[in-house]
Amino acid sequence: MGARAILAPAALSLTGAMLLGLAACAPAVPVPVEQAERDCLYDALSARSPRTRVAIGIGSGGHAGVGVATEFSPDYLSGRTPSQAFDACVRRRSGQAPTTPLAHQRGWIG
Repeated sequence: MGARAILAPAALSLTGAMLLGLAACAPAVPVPVEQAERDCLYDALSARSPRTRVAIGIGSGGHAGVGVATEFSPDYLSGRTPSQAFDACVRRRSGQAPTTPLAHQRGWIG
């Protein structure tokens, strides 16, 4: 009787984990193409060049800290142009081709 009581919660948690795993494999719900175009400007910027961040701080005890981070997007590493990265991102998120080319997107500085 005791073993059965221990196995039941374990089986339920395993079933729950399997269902969560399957849910993660479900296709993403497409977004409207206009929203995808706005969201994908970052991908286009990241394909243009690596992004570097620098942080400098001084704590209350006089301790100073410096940090530097450089981010390389997969699009940049694979040699995609910003337009190619933008188009692929819009198609992936919306399931449709962009209605406005990257060069004419509001906020794009190419």
